[in-house]
Amino acid sequence: MEIEKPPNTAERQHPNGLLKLALELGPLGVFFFANARGEWLGEQMPWLGSLGDPIFIATAAFMVATLISFAVSLAVTRRLPIMPMVTGVVVVVFGGLTLLLQDDLFIKLKPTIVNVLFGSVLLGGLYFGKSLIGYVFDSVFQLTNDGWRKLTVRWGLFFFFLALLNEIAWRTLSTDDWVTFKVFGVMPITFIFTLTQMPMIMREQQKFEEQQAGPAE
Repeated sequence: MEIEKPPNTAERQHPNGLLKLALELGPLGVFFFANARGEWLGEQMPWLGSLGDPIFIATAAFMVATLISFAVSLAVTRRLPIMPMVTGVVVVVFGGLTLLLQDDLFIKLKPTIVNVLFGSVLLGGLYFGKSLIGYVFDSVFQLTNDGWRKLTVRWGLFFFFLALLNEIAWRTLSTDDWVTFKVFGVMPITFIFTLTQMPMIMREQQKFEEQQAGPAE
């Protein structure tokens, strides 16, 4: 089993964009639903109810959904997907601690840890000449190597911003409000940030297409 290839390489496989989006957002949807309907799920399935409050049921569901998402991504691409692999490890470790110790602090810290880790990996990767954000977006955009570097820097800094935002949220909101913010607050913020990157992305994509076309005859 190989690690997925870098962007802008001939061997790089591009999974369906909608499938990739579903695999990334699906576990979050499961987490929100299980937390919102945790009491009902516990009544229908007593073995789930034995886990405790809805947040613990949601944590278990989130872990399972994340592992399923990773398995599907692995089956489709036949490559180890880097970003989902990192997320999966952190979810399993912190989710397991949450269930084992019956302390929701660990699952609340998970977004902070993941975002700091992603930000560090993205910015650190540039030191070794690797624009790792291309592993996430190259099924949607085709950019020049310089374009991927610019986007990597911006996303790296944005991940640190999300980590700070999560720290503020879990320390000031109730658990249910934090879950709602995690699903319905972070996603719009991320969407807006992505939109602000579109002008640069379009410019770099045009440059990439011109490079591929070669000099005009």
